[in-house]
Amino acid sequence: MEKVVVTGLGAITPLGNSVEEFWTGLKTGKNGIVPLTKFDGTEINVSVAGEVKDFQARDLMDRKLAKRMDPFSQYGVAAALEAMKDSGLDEFDFDADRLGVIVGSGIGGLQTMQTQIIKMHEKGLDRVEPLFVPKAIGNMVAGNISIATGAKGPNLSIVTACASGNNSIGEAFRQIKHGYADYMLAGGAEASLNEIGMSGFAALNALSTSNDPDAASLPFDKNRHGFVMGEGAGILILESLTSALKRGAHIYAEIVGYGATGDSFHMTAPTPDGEGAAKAMKLAMKEAGIEPKDIGYINAHGTSTPANDSAETSAIKLALGEEISKTVAVSSTKSMTGHLLGGAGAIEAIATVKSLEENIMPPTINTKELDKKCDLDYILNEAREQENMYALNNSLGFGGHNAVTCFKKWSESK
Repeated sequence: MEKVVVTGLGAITPLGNSVEEFWTGLKTGKNGIVPLTKFDGTEINVSVAGEVKDFQARDLMDRKLAKRMDPFSQYGVAAALEAMKDSGLDEFDFDADRLGVIVGSGIGGLQTMQTQIIKMHEKGLDRVEPLFVPKAIGNMVAGNISIATGAKGPNLSIVTACASGNNSIGEAFRQIKHGYADYMLAGGAEASLNEIGMSGFAALNALSTSNDPDAASLPFDKNRHGFVMGEGAGILILESLTSALKRGAHIYAEIVGYGATGDSFHMTAPTPDGEGAAKAMKLAMKEAGIEPKDIGYINAHGTSTPANDSAETSAIKLALGEEISKTVAVSSTKSMTGHLLGGAGAIEAIATVKSLEENIMPPTINTKELDKKCDLDYILNEAREQENMYALNNSLGFGGHNAVTCFKKWSESK
């Protein structure tokens, strides 16, 4: 079995269009949630979002390729190219058949779907654009990343709603661990800040109705009432340790465990006791060969919905044990980015990896008064310095999908 390490990172987020901007924003508790500018959300009582800002696809990739993509693919390709450059693979003579892509999206090309369906309705069936299908289908973020990077290895897209990005990282980890690839581009991308996307979630009463960006995403707070939608992408380069050491790559962290389970309970709600998520955490720790006491930090799914935050708190207690769970630091970076749906687990994996590398755990901002059902050691308002050997990244999706990845701090002396 190959050991697997993280050697490259790329991000397009509401906090900035690079990993450096994203991570600096998280460390300093910057809020990337802003007043909604994509459209007027008054009718659905939604006025804030985690919008990507100042993004110009043509400046970050081949212009012709960019024009043939929906925004979710543009975000994914931009993040992938940053990760390739960061890893040094862009200038390395790698075997293209050993470089793979597993990048998912919860919804796919929703902006293209909305625009073309309206066009069809208003102007006729024969007016739908020729590239409608390749721009709209969810697998095209992985396909476009392959085209942009030259990757010819395993090429897949995983759709598990808000767990898509984290499931993709976990499955990519297994590809390398079991010898099917040497390098994998893994993560998620989403661009659903449009009328149909936000109206759909608003109809579920899932979105925050606050008009104050600093009082909208409130993970674990007793006054939380819904999540803030975000957009963007996160991509990690996973690589076999053998390859990384051979080419002298910078190693951010090691990925050592992955757990994936299903709740078999409800289309949108998690099990109240968090059983499914707890099992995923236990599976990730089991594969890593560690005990609950070894975990120092958890980047929680922490959506700021009434059902999620209390259920995830219960899941953490169930997975780690009541006593140990109170000693583990927990934060939700969605308080600063909003919820990127299929891209969430990917940017949060980047946050988890960077926290291990720099011994800094990002905070949960905006939360003022904890819900009595949320009684763990949440990092509130300011980042906390602490060296951890292991950290978990939790992602939970509609349909009862649970994905947990476990990362280990990298040490040159190991």
